[in-house]
Amino acid sequence: MNLVPDIQALQFTSDGGLGSVARIGLIVLQSDQTLEHELSGVLRRPGVVLYHARIPNEMEVSGDTLRKMEADLPTAAALLPASFELDAIGYCCTSGATMIGEARVDAILRSVHPAAKTTNPLTACKAALSALKLKRIALITPYAVEVTEGMRDNLAAAGFQVNAVGSFNQSDDFKVARISSQSILEAIKEIGRRADCDGVFVSCTSLRVMEILAEAEKAICKPVLSSNQVTAWHLARLAGIGDSIAGAGMLFHTQMKMDY
Repeated sequence: MNLVPDIQALQFTSDGGLGSVARIGLIVLQSDQTLEHELSGVLRRPGVVLYHARIPNEMEVSGDTLRKMEADLPTAAALLPASFELDAIGYCCTSGATMIGEARVDAILRSVHPAAKTTNPLTACKAALSALKLKRIALITPYAVEVTEGMRDNLAAAGFQVNAVGSFNQSDDFKVARISSQSILEAIKEIGRRADCDGVFVSCTSLRVMEILAEAEKAICKPVLSSNQVTAWHLARLAGIGDSIAGAGMLFHTQMKMDY
C-alpha cells in the first residue's frame, strides 16, 4: 500500500508581480544601519517596491577607504538582477559618491542597468537644492575633516554657497549610526539659524534624521535636507512618483527640475 500521496498539479495565472508603479534598487553600504529603515518609511506606497543589495566597505570612513568601493560597485549592482527591470537605482553613500565621483558612479550603474535612471545622495542633494531654489546652505556631516572638505568643495564647485559647516568628526561608521537624533536636531538648530543660510543639508545615510526632520524645519523655518531624504525623493521622482508625502519635509512637496 502506497502511503505517499500523489503530488497534485495546481493551476495558476501570472501577473506583473510587485512594483506595478515603480521598482527601485538600492545599493547599501555593508555597515549602514539606517538607510533601509528610513527609505522604507518614506517610500511605502501602493505599487512601489524596493530591492536592496549590500556593498562591502570598511568601517573607517576616509578618502582612501571610500574610493576602494569603486572596485566592488559593478558586482554589487549586478546583485540586483536586470530581469527585475528597475525604474531607478541608487548607490547610497554620500561620501562615497564624493570621493569616487558622481559621473563614475553613474557610469558603473548604467553599465549594469542601462535602462534604469540612476542617482546617489550627492547628486540627489544637488537636485533637491535646485528644486527648492536654495543657493546659500549650511552643511552638517559626521565625517573627518578630509571627507567634509571634499564634500564642501564639491557643492561649491556646483554653484552652491556653503556658508556654514559643522561636523561630528567621526570616522567610525558604526559610531555615526549611534549619534542620537536629538544631537542632530540640536546641530541643525545651531548651524541652520544663521542668516546667511537658506537651508541645511545633513550628509550621511547612517545619520538618523527623518524622525526629527519636520521638527527641525519648524524650529529654523527653513528647508532641512538629509542624505536619505534626498535619495528617496530623487529616486521617487526619477521613477515617476510625484506624490507629496506628509512628514518627509518641504522637499516632498516639490517636483524635480528637468536638468536633474
